[in-house]
Amino acid sequence: MKSGLAPDLEEFEYQRLEEFRYQIRRFLAFSEAAARELGLEPQQHMALLVIKGTPQDASPTIRRLADRLLLRHHSAVGLVDRLVSLGLVKRGQSPDDARKVLLHLTALGERTLHRLSVEHRAELEERGPKLAAALREIGRVSHRVGA
Repeated sequence: MKSGLAPDLEEFEYQRLEEFRYQIRRFLAFSEAAARELGLEPQQHMALLVIKGTPQDASPTIRRLADRLLLRHHSAVGLVDRLVSLGLVKRGQSPDDARKVLLHLTALGERTLHRLSVEHRAELEERGPKLAAALREIGRVSHRVGA
């Protein structure tokens, strides 16, 4: 070890990390292009997915959206404003707390997200095994190095 840093990496470890990063980037490039084909920015697509994918024990709020997209609150507000203006999202009050604003997909938002999600599922069925294999290879290295 050098001055408290983790041990050096072997050449093959860099290769496995690079392969994993490449597989992630290929999927993200697909995702970005698919969103843009429908006239959305990738972040708008991700926001629709966060809203729709919020578990029942959570609330689809701007705070949750900001947390899940790693945004500041004011940036999430601007993103929601744009989605509302596109007719993809609507705001509503929480039945439990009138101060809390809940986000919901409109019918157009539902259709748009469904189309993108079907395309993404197909892409993951094709590319997912390579992504999973790349991640497993990194895990094998980690277990060996940590042992």
